[in-house]
Amino acid sequence: MSTEGQYREEAVKGEPVIKVKDLKKSFGEQHVLKGLTFDLIKGENLIVLGKSGSGKSVLIKCIVQLMTADEGTINVLGNEVGNLRAKELAELRKKIGFLFQSGALYDSMTVKENLEFPLRRIKKGISEKDIKDKTMEALEAVGLASALNKMPSQLSGGMRKRIALARTIILDPSIILYDEPTTGLDPITSQEISALINEIRNKYHTSSLIITHDMPCARAVADRALLLKEGEIYAQGTMQSIQQIEDPWVQLFFKD
Repeated sequence: MSTEGQYREEAVKGEPVIKVKDLKKSFGEQHVLKGLTFDLIKGENLIVLGKSGSGKSVLIKCIVQLMTADEGTINVLGNEVGNLRAKELAELRKKIGFLFQSGALYDSMTVKENLEFPLRRIKKGISEKDIKDKTMEALEAVGLASALNKMPSQLSGGMRKRIALARTIILDPSIILYDEPTTGLDPITSQEISALINEIRNKYHTSSLIITHDMPCARAVADRALLLKEGEIYAQGTMQSIQQIEDPWVQLFFKD
């Protein structure tokens, strides 16, 4: 199979904010990524689909250099991430929001403190007024201004996801990486989070790479999708075009 997929639509046009080329990653004898090549275009929601073990989470960890690829290149916002020094990588990461699967809120901090933490740590010299204003703006963007003084333990799973997303957007990232944003949520809350992903993109003009197993979420947010199979891109295109592929493995994957 080629690195561009067994089934591939005509190349999408636009300005790439992430360019991945011939990306490979192995753990011993286990070859997890086998030469991925794709672009994330400015302003789009790109879904990455695939069964467990297909390399989805390893891919986004390589993009932010939480893992180092064995071969290939990753260019983010014009920077070859593999060539960056530690300080340069830290600066680039400020432009990338990462929504962890668990939300990764600090349990010992209130919602207010969770949102203030990245501002105080990264935005050196920011005024208390600006911290307050940005905190409330982020909470209002996710519809949870009333949760300002709550502890994470007082929040439902869906509320925790919303607060985690508020903390992600508070630094005005150009790119957001979502790792299974609807995992563990009931169908109604999953629909709400999917709608929120679209709202955030439209309001803040972000470009998003979204890892998910949740087909309703994928259908709701995807401008385009990559379907991974055993570490390779098996198909790519719109959700509609991929679902129309007459391939037994693809049809099985999309069966509700």
